[in-house]
Amino acid sequence: MTENPQTASERDSLFESLGGHDTFVALVKEFYRGIADDPILGPMYPEDDMDGAVWRLTAFLEQYWGGPNTYSQERGHPRLRMRHAPYKVNPEARDAWLSHMRRAVDSLDLPPMQESLLWDYLERAAHSLVNSFDA
Repeated sequence: MTENPQTASERDSLFESLGGHDTFVALVKEFYRGIADDPILGPMYPEDDMDGAVWRLTAFLEQYWGGPNTYSQERGHPRLRMRHAPYKVNPEARDAWLSHMRRAVDSLDLPPMQESLLWDYLERAAHSLVNSFDA
């Protein structure tokens, strides 16, 4: 889920219509607020690199939606499936991730069209990263 089919100008307007950098910072900050204590997701995130995880998700989402391409400049191609392969992302983990992300998206109070576009992508991305059906 790394390719965005819109043109550069469409992506720029999407990034800006979502609120730009401040929106993505707020989204990711709220998302990670519950991760450390989550019994399913918490162990997937190294305690000593939570700031790195926050930066990576923020930079990735900003780039995907047409903001700065800092993520690719610093980390290369996103390769989401490859980067998540070391973790058991089963439907339970996906649903936990989506639950935290739903709360974060709701906290933004975006206009309905922007909220729908953002949520649709996040939901599709989460489903695409499932790599195990083991409990």
